[in-house]
Amino acid sequence: MGPIGVSLDIRSGAGHLDDAVLVEKLGYSTIWIPGGELTTLDPLRDVIQATELIPVGSAIIPARVHSPDDVLAFRQEIEAKNPGRLITGLGGAPGRYPLHTMNAYLDQLDNADPAIPPSTRILSALGPRMLELSRDRAAGAIPLLVTPEFTAHARQTLGDQATLAIMEYVVLESDPHLARATVRDPISFLVQVSGYPANLRRMGFTDDDIAGTSDRLLDGLVAWGDVDMVAARVRQHLDAGADQVVLVVRPTDAAAVPHEQWRALAEALIDQ
Repeated sequence: MGPIGVSLDIRSGAGHLDDAVLVEKLGYSTIWIPGGELTTLDPLRDVIQATELIPVGSAIIPARVHSPDDVLAFRQEIEAKNPGRLITGLGGAPGRYPLHTMNAYLDQLDNADPAIPPSTRILSALGPRMLELSRDRAAGAIPLLVTPEFTAHARQTLGDQATLAIMEYVVLESDPHLARATVRDPISFLVQVSGYPANLRRMGFTDDDIAGTSDRLLDGLVAWGDVDMVAARVRQHLDAGADQVVLVVRPTDAAAVPHEQWRALAEALIDQ
C-alpha cells in the first residue's frame, strides 16, 4: 500500500468514474469509497472496472447495512474478474457490543468457502480493543478524524506488521474562517456518531469542543492551508507511523469536484 490515497465522492453520478481514472493517472496509491455512500456495493465494482490497476477499498462497508453473505458474494464476483484489486474495509458494527458483533461478522468471513482472508480486509478502528482486533483479525486499521498523536498511539497498538491507513480531511484554503467553514458541517455530524466522541476525548478534546465543533477541534482533525501546510500535516501522520494517508479533499465550493486540488497535492506528495 503506497503512502497517499484518495477518498472518492461517488454522489455525482457516473462522473465519478472519470474522477477515478484521473486519480489513477495522477499516481495515487489507492481509491477509497466512503462507507456512508455504500448503500449498495455496486460503486466499488464500477470504479474497479473503470480503472486499470489501482486498488479500490471500501472505507468502510457498514456491517449494519451489508451482511457477511453480501460481502462474500460481492468479493467472489470481483475476484473472478479483477483479482487483487478490492480492499475489503469493514466497520459500523451495530448494537451495544460492536466488538462482539464484529468478531462474529469476521467469523462468518473466515468460515466461508471461499473465505475472505484477513490479509485482504481492513477495519475501521478507533478504540484500543478495536485496534487490537484490526491487528489480530485483519490487515490493519483505517481510522477517521484523528490527530498525528493518535496515529503514533495506533502504530504502537498495531505493531510493525499491520497496515495503518489514516483518513485525513483536507481543505486547500489559507483563510482559516473559510477553511473551517468548509468542513464544519460534515464533521459536526460525524463527531456525534457512536465511537467518535469517546475517541476525541481520549485525544484531549473536551465535551465543549465536540458539542460545538470548535476551531480547536477542526484544527486538530483537518489539514488546511496551502499545499505546503497540508503536505506537512500529511507527513506528520506518515512520520508517526501511518502506511498511507487517505486525502478526503473538500473544495470550498461544495458543488465542485477537487480536480485541481488532487493535481496540486499529487505534485507535492507523490514521487513521480
